[in-house]
Order: sequence, then structure tokens, then C-alpha cells
Amino acid sequence: MAMAIAHLIIMIPFLIFAIILSRGKGGFLLASYNNFPESEKEQYDEVALCKFMGKMMYGICLSFLLFALSSLFEMKILFNVGLILLIAIVIFGTWYVYTDDRFKK
Repeated sequence: MAMAIAHLIIMIPFLIFAIILSRGKGGFLLASYNNFPESEKEQYDEVALCKFMGKMMYGICLSFLLFALSSLFEMKILFNVGLILLIAIVIFGTWYVYTDDRFKK
């Protein structure tokens, strides 16, 4: 039970971050985007990038929810599904953002 609560507490900031990003706000919170010089930031569609990252964060929240449910119901399969989902989201998101200049204006 304690682990389920811990996973849910960890999930809350991710969910808040996902809500902010899915509204197209919070580009200053994205580390790689924030480190670009202003001239390079102007080349990117910040709203589209934020919305995509918000969708990724919702997926990560789902992974943490599966971790919590795994602890609560003592079902190892939920943990495994959540872990596979988390790894897949991170790999896909990294690949999608850094290939083909999808978010350039």
C-alpha cells in the first residue's frame, strides 16, 4: 500500500507538467529547448512541441499509475507493462522529436 501511495505522489508533478504542456505553455520547462539560443528557438513551433511533450507526459503518468496498481493489487504483470510502456514512450519520444525537423516552422 505504501508503494502505491508513493507512486501516486510521484505521478502528481508529472500530471501537472503534462497539463501545462498540453495547453501549449511551459516551453521554458523543456531542458533541451530552453538551452537553445533565441535565434534557434524562433525556428521551432513551441506550441506544437509543448503539446507533443504533454502527450508524452500523459503516457508517463499512465506508466506510474500502472506501477501503483501493481503495488496495490500485487500483480507483477502490471509493473512489467508499465515499465515496457515507459521505456517505449521515452525511446519513441526521443526519436520523434530529434528526427525530420517535425517541429520547425
